[in-house]
Amino acid sequence: RCVLKELESLGKALYGAKLIAQRFQVRSCSHHKDPVSGSTCLLSLIEEGNPHHYFIATQDQDLANKVKKKAGVPLLFIIQNTMVLDKPSPKSLAFVQKLQTNDLVPEHQKQSIVQLKEKEGLAKQEGGKRRKRKRAGGPNPLSCLKKKKKTQEGQEPSAEKKKRRKRKRNRIKAEAVQSVQKNEEE
Repeated sequence: RCVLKELESLGKALYGAKLIAQRFQVRSCSHHKDPVSGSTCLLSLIEEGNPHHYFIATQDQDLANKVKKKAGVPLLFIIQNTMVLDKPSPKSLAFVQKLQTNDLVPEHQKQSIVQLKEKEGLAKQEGGKRRKRKRAGGPNPLSCLKKKKKTQEGQEPSAEKKKRRKRKRNRIKAEAVQSVQKNEEE
């Protein structure tokens, strides 16, 4: 609502943008009685970890820089008639990595798991490290090859195995032969 009020106050120059903004679903904000600027309103909607999972689409660099400082808020902007989704900010990447490493199992569940392991006697014992056992390997692959047949030294390989070159016969065309004979007669 605050963005629509701001577009109305800017006059005829942004009338087209106001019409486009009116087509979308209007979200109610906490300052509907006393409207604030559009960027301030958008920043108030994404506070507290962006609970409604909003995307922010803006060409305002000042607003974009403020949005990048908040974790978990995707940023859209337009470059040459193409909508572009900006890459995640370093703050968002750090937040996601923290979630993946720490919050896979809640803290109270970690404590209950440790207590159950101690109760059952499965807790890690701080002794020496276990050595890895060597597994029995298979046979040597070279020993599995088929044996080659031995040939006697005096014997030559059979004639069938020898490759013979075939000679190509050059056949002279009949016309060429006739022309040669006529030349000889003359």
